[in-house]
Amino acid sequence: MREIEINSIEGAEILKQLKNHLSGSLKEQWGEYVLEFDSELGKGMIRSIAFDWGVSLVDYDVNFTEDIKITFNITKANPIQFIFVSEGHIEYLNNTDNKISTFERYQNIIISTKKNSKETYIFPKTVAIKVNFIYILRKEFSKRKNNNLSFLSKSLLDVFQDGDSETSYNHYGNFNLKIADQIRQLQESYESGIVRTLSIEGQLNLILAMQMLEQNNYESGMTLPESLSKSDIKKIHRLSEYIVDNISEPLSVNTLATRAGLSTKKLQLGFRVLYSKSVNEYVRQLKLEISRDYIKNSNDSISEIVYNIGFKSRSYFSKIFFERYGILPTEYRKKNKVKGQN
Repeated sequence: MREIEINSIEGAEILKQLKNHLSGSLKEQWGEYVLEFDSELGKGMIRSIAFDWGVSLVDYDVNFTEDIKITFNITKANPIQFIFVSEGHIEYLNNTDNKISTFERYQNIIISTKKNSKETYIFPKTVAIKVNFIYILRKEFSKRKNNNLSFLSKSLLDVFQDGDSETSYNHYGNFNLKIADQIRQLQESYESGIVRTLSIEGQLNLILAMQMLEQNNYESGMTLPESLSKSDIKKIHRLSEYIVDNISEPLSVNTLATRAGLSTKKLQLGFRVLYSKSVNEYVRQLKLEISRDYIKNSNDSISEIVYNIGFKSRSYFSKIFFERYGILPTEYRKKNKVKGQN
């Protein structure tokens, strides 16, 4: 595992230190720094931009060829970090509790460590990762006019008021697609000049508000309509196993929602979070994958296979099989028989 040590919380300096290890090119335009690299350690883009009142962004879009450990060794007061992984996952630990935590896709994370803490983020190899870090320097942010910090939940308010970083705070929250959609808009911003700068700043403020709202509702025992709890995620994992074992049965959204103990809206949201598909899209793809395996490895007729995976129409099955794989089921079987004879 390759370790990269960073000794700054300033975005541009973080990128400069990363460049020493990742190579590539570092460019600055309109106050935004962008590091692009394609080296033996992997490829990707990391960008950073800072704003007034102690708010800054460091955004990673990377895919490493080996496990990369990025360790922040900061001697000054540490910032509050609002973290959101929109693709892949990363691991995290600090020298206060020495416990490894996994930051999962679409999970809302808020972290504040003690002064002089050492924090480590592990980026697993060959995993495409997009992760968004918004840093807040609390002393600077508290000077912002109309900051309205008093409206935060008590736990988060205590974090903002802890100007000397004497205590640590971790919020490993719910899974939220609305935040993911907003971050996607931030990452796909194509404006230039002052329009781009103002757009990024506005979107950062909106993302921060959404992450603070999720944290407040999480601590209040409420779940936003667009959020999923870890227990919801576990239910959907169990349901996906049930689908595999009962692929020939009628698998309507309502039936599956009842089976999982979730509303149909929660069920659809969960499949979007875990599989980037609706329930019906997921079931159909699974049926096609299982049928392809049957066609290749069994002697059952195509009609028998269609029945075994729960389709009523052979012509419809042939149609969607061709749309998915570019070949008819009968031709796919012939092709694999020829391969087996050679």
